[in-house]
Order: sequence, then C-alpha cells, then structure tokens
Amino acid sequence: MMIKPRLTPALRLRSLTSTSPVTTLRVLQPASQPRHYATHHQTSSSKPEPETKRRSQTFNFGLVILGLALTSGVLYVLYTEVFSPSSRTAYFNRAVNRIKTDARLIELLGDGKKIEAFGEETGNKWRRARPIASSEVTDRNGVEHMYINFNLKGPRGTGKAYVHLFKPVGGREYEYKYFYVDVRGHSQRIYLENAEATAALAAKERSKTEGFKFLGIRW
Repeated sequence: MMIKPRLTPALRLRSLTSTSPVTTLRVLQPASQPRHYATHHQTSSSKPEPETKRRSQTFNFGLVILGLALTSGVLYVLYTEVFSPSSRTAYFNRAVNRIKTDARLIELLGDGKKIEAFGEETGNKWRRARPIASSEVTDRNGVEHMYINFNLKGPRGTGKAYVHLFKPVGGREYEYKYFYVDVRGHSQRIYLENAEATAALAAKERSKTEGFKFLGIRW
C-alpha cells in the first residue's frame, strides 16, 4: 500500500510560487525609421525642378541678355556720336573753337567768349535743345562726306557757319573741303578752310618755282 505524500498548505504555496513563470515588463522603444522611408525622402528632395521655375529662370536670363544688348547699343551710339574724335559733335566743337579765336570773325561778331553757336531755330526756347543740322553721305566713288551747318550770334552781329568734310577711300580721318562763315550785313564770305583755293594756290606756287616748258626744255 502506497502512501501518497501530502503537502501542507505552506509547502504547496511555495511550490506554486517557484514553478510559476516570471512575468517581465519591457519598455517599448520607437522603432527605427524604415530604410525604405529614408530612401524615399532623399529621392523626393532630388527631384527635378518644376517646369514653372525653369521657365522663370529662362525668362530672367533672357532679360539679362536683352539688357546687356541695349546697354552696348547705347554705349556705341554715345561713342560714335559724342566721344569719338571723328564724330559730328567733335567736329562741331572744333569749328566753334576756331570761330571764337578768328580775328576776322571777332571783329564782325564781337568778343569770342560771348559768341554763341546753336542749331536750327525751333519752337523750344532753350538754345541747347536746338538740333545741329548735320548729315553724312557716301558718294559713288566711296568717299564719305560730312556736312555741318549752325548759327552764330555775338554782341555785334549774327551769322551762319558751313562745314564740309570728306574722308578719302581708305582714309581714317576727315579732311576739310570748305569751312566758311556768312555774316549778316557783310558781303564778303569768311573762309577758314578752302581746299580748292589752297590746292590752286599750291599749284601756282609750284609753277613759279618749276618754270615753264618750251620745246621740251624747262626755262
């Protein structure tokens, strides 16, 4: 006959405590960012720029190019018309300076410092706004011609100046064809430059020094 062991309540409680599974608490930490999410984020930031932004950049670039072209054109016009030594403005200023220092014109017009030069009469009361009559043409032989006309006013009288310059084919600078002033009330024309008269005088002087030929012999 087998005797079954009997456990006292105290022993039974100890046994149950030792055999029961241990329950542990774990602190849940946020999972790390998925690898595919980071890749997607980087890919989205490296997407090509929107079409509207590219169009805006192209438009701005076109405006910059247009501005540079306009600026270059303005600078070219200013140089050729004002600052260039061979511009009409430069020859006009030279002509006025010569008139103000010419003794014959000072006698007829008055003090050179008080002689005024201006363009054609207009409705504008400001003399500086009056345009100077000038033109440039090229003849059939390729010779360039420049014409400048302007008015004069001094303490003693008034007049008008006429300038004709030409640039031979292959030449770099203009030469005077004529430059004269007509003073109102004075019948004689005042020449400051006269290429034809100068050439005729030079030929006459040359003929005097060279003598003349007769029967092939220079006498």
